[in-house]
Amino acid sequence: MAKSVLFVCFGNICRSTMAEALFKDYLSRQGEADQWNVDSAGHGKWHLGEQPEPRTLQVLEEHGIKGYTHTARLVTPEDFNKYDYILGMDDYNLRNLNAMKPEGSKCQIQALGSFDPLGEKTIQDPYFAESIQDYEDVFEQCQRCCKGFLEQVKQPESSN
Repeated sequence: MAKSVLFVCFGNICRSTMAEALFKDYLSRQGEADQWNVDSAGHGKWHLGEQPEPRTLQVLEEHGIKGYTHTARLVTPEDFNKYDYILGMDDYNLRNLNAMKPEGSKCQIQALGSFDPLGEKTIQDPYFAESIQDYEDVFEQCQRCCKGFLEQVKQPESSN
């Protein structure tokens, strides 16, 4: 049975889309893409229906992740039962997700940053940044976190 993860940020055009693209790429390179259902969403409606922020796509492409497409969408009540894991980018995301979570839903809500081996729990929103370096920093942190997340999820399997 496939595992599933939903990456969530505020607008679903920067951080969550970057994490989604990175995780899908990482799974593909590990030969595990068919074992996962991966998506991203936002909890704010300001960018609903938009494509990822151009600087997000630029950084992804500079790292060899080409052709990524996504249309910003909102987290739905159904997502809390559809996904095993819902990973937010900051405390604001986590508060909103926990407030939205229907009683009895199966998902685990966690901070993606909690999987960062450098201990940087918050993944800062680069949307208002003037420098592409802020997007590069988010890429590097999401890369560390996605790898850490996958390693942790696989641990119970390897210890049995």
